[in-house]
Amino acid sequence: MEFIINSLEDTISLGRQIGQRAKAGDIICLNGDLGAGKTHFTKGIALGLGVDDDITSPTFTIVNEYDTGRLKLNHFDVYRVNDPDEIEAIGFDEYIFSDAVSVIEWAAYIDVLIPEGSLEVTITKLPERGENFRKIVINYTGERYDYVKELEL
Repeated sequence: MEFIINSLEDTISLGRQIGQRAKAGDIICLNGDLGAGKTHFTKGIALGLGVDDDITSPTFTIVNEYDTGRLKLNHFDVYRVNDPDEIEAIGFDEYIFSDAVSVIEWAAYIDVLIPEGSLEVTITKLPERGENFRKIVINYTGERYDYVKELEL
């Protein structure tokens, strides 16, 4: 699916809709340039899950855990990971193969560790259309994430 958005609110709205539909064990991989909106998309997912904590990017800690929603949220930012072994050392598998929803910013950096059957979200800036315009492309395989077909702006 592909969406063209032109506001922060739309980014958060799409994320919220995913969070409302997410199931235990979902793995959501986010990719896009710096400032594209990955963390805001994650904030939307958290809102949809009912997480009432302030969502911040775990750039230096690699993962933030939130357990105040209907499902636990593991929020990864692997931008500063130089080697996939680094993230394996923190118990990555235990996080993503749990009943939590795992959101991974900069997932392409650790693509060798991402299991098949994840939801892939790519956010691209569209400066030629205006400062706030973004293209959000959502891909998945299998039926697990069919709820994406229900998303709308």
